[in-house]
Amino acid sequence: MEGEQFESMFDNVLDRVSGLHAVIVTDRDGVIVSKSATPQLPEATEDPAFLATFSLATEQASKLGLSGNKSAVCIYREYQVVHLNHSPLFVSLIASDEANTGLLLGVGEELAEPISKLSAVFRQRTPDFDLQ
Repeated sequence: MEGEQFESMFDNVLDRVSGLHAVIVTDRDGVIVSKSATPQLPEATEDPAFLATFSLATEQASKLGLSGNKSAVCIYREYQVVHLNHSPLFVSLIASDEANTGLLLGVGEELAEPISKLSAVFRQRTPDFDLQ
């Protein structure tokens, strides 16, 4: 699957899921690999420091013997972020606080196979980047 195909797939998800503002795929440092967003996306959520927070928390939790987590849901005043672990890549679904969280988690499951394929390619090219 090429980059344009991922963005097209993400655009389709944005059109289907009410309140979803962005689907962002990053590496563990928060560098954006692929993104599709609506104009309502808050600018601060594109900051690599914000996007890398989940991968850092996952890495620290694994050191405690908890192993890496698969997802995390963070709810803020006006937004919610569902982070999904597909190490060495991470998916962040950024939505309004009124979006259906269960539906967002379902979108994560829907994206699992194509993102896993992208992660496998990324892992081959950057073997030291995997957190699993």
